[in-house]
Amino acid sequence: MRAAWVTDKSTLRMRMTAKAQVDVSVPEAEMPAYMESFLGHLRLLVCVPFDYLIADARLLPDESIRFFYLDRSWADRLVDGAIAVGKTGTREQAHHQAHAPAVQEQLDITERGVRDLQRARVSFEFLRKNPRTGSGGTITGFLLRSAAVSGWPHMDVRAFDKVLPVPVDMNDARTHQLRTLRLERLAPSVLLALFEGIPKLVWCEEPHHGVMFGVHEVDGKFSIFRRDAQANKILGSQDISVPRRATNHRVLAVRDVQRNLQKARDDGQSEMPVQDGSADLAIELLQLPWRQRFQGSGGRPQFTGVGAFVPLVVVAPKITQEEMQLLVKGLVK
Repeated sequence: MRAAWVTDKSTLRMRMTAKAQVDVSVPEAEMPAYMESFLGHLRLLVCVPFDYLIADARLLPDESIRFFYLDRSWADRLVDGAIAVGKTGTREQAHHQAHAPAVQEQLDITERGVRDLQRARVSFEFLRKNPRTGSGGTITGFLLRSAAVSGWPHMDVRAFDKVLPVPVDMNDARTHQLRTLRLERLAPSVLLALFEGIPKLVWCEEPHHGVMFGVHEVDGKFSIFRRDAQANKILGSQDISVPRRATNHRVLAVRDVQRNLQKARDDGQSEMPVQDGSADLAIELLQLPWRQRFQGSGGRPQFTGVGAFVPLVVVAPKITQEEMQLLVKGLVK
């Protein structure tokens, strides 16, 4: 059996307290760039198997969304587990114990730049020279499983620390928007989002890739919203009918539509633009991207026509149903 190279207690103690082991100012003790980048990604669950997030597929059924908090202690233990690969003896253990607080503080900063790295907007060297300010706080997020994810792979997702009224003031929205730490499709129909802070409003929008025009169809009849000059729906107003050509019902009578719009304005809807050109007609026919809002709790099913979210199922009565209770008990067995 080979004899230990270091046997004297004082020599061992000296090695375990050497500057290169515990002093962050010594270059040899600094966390390598590749390691910092990997651990920063790991903090945001990058490369974490999906089974660790959702243990059973029935917890995330089709057309469902699950909001959650990210356990910071769990994420720190995840980092510890990755670092443990290199802790083969007391020397490495001493190094880890001495640097653990500094590593956590550095990763609190690094994790803020992970999304920019994923989108190739900046380099890691740039992030090191221009670190994101602040300390690690609460991280929240959601998992969405829906055909909308595969249908609109570039869906726009935003979170806010207050409930924004409708119509939305975009300057106010930008002020209260939470930083998006991660937004990634884990599968064709599964989307993961992580935010810095606790949102009071989350919205998902169709991609803003182009401008479209359209009408609404109910029971074979077409109509459009009354909109103001900024293309926002005028709340509480009655929709305007859209006639079709008498000779071809598959073609809209655009001139008659314009006359109906002007008549509605003349009858007292002064917020609507004057119909004196194609631009004013386009404002009224604009088909804005659909926006689904998640906010508050409870409520009754209703359609507002402006994308304001109202839950279709009241949660508390639902979970008191015997069928639902049996299903949940079956999942946790």
